[in-house]
Amino acid sequence: MKYLDAEEILLIHHQLIKRFGGLHGTRNLEQIRSVAIAPAQHVFDNKQYKSIFDKASVYARNIILDHPFYDGNKRTGITTAIMFLMKNDYKFSAQPGEIEEFAFKIAVNKLGIKEISTWLEKHVSSV
Repeated sequence: MKYLDAEEILLIHHQLIKRFGGLHGTRNLEQIRSVAIAPAQHVFDNKQYKSIFDKASVYARNIILDHPFYDGNKRTGITTAIMFLMKNDYKFSAQPGEIEEFAFKIAVNKLGIKEISTWLEKHVSSV
């Protein structure tokens, strides 16, 4: 399994803000580091998040709901989840409008890991 580190997440955010506009910068760098390690966490020698889709969901949920960046948290959260899946040989197939709509839904409805995971799984295929 290939995880994203904090520097990769920061780069994703920087590129999104540069391309689509908004404020650069983080509110809390430690929070970004926490986001980076969360998908690989173990609890009592058991993986906390078992499926790759659950792991991707952790990136999306933690960035979108915890707001570690000054701006672009929804864009960065969903893009980070997608990039993680792509890094692990999945092809993403959702349409751009669907992606933004779902990121907004995560924020407004405070979706959990399973709900996000189900949506991601429906929108990918193995390469």
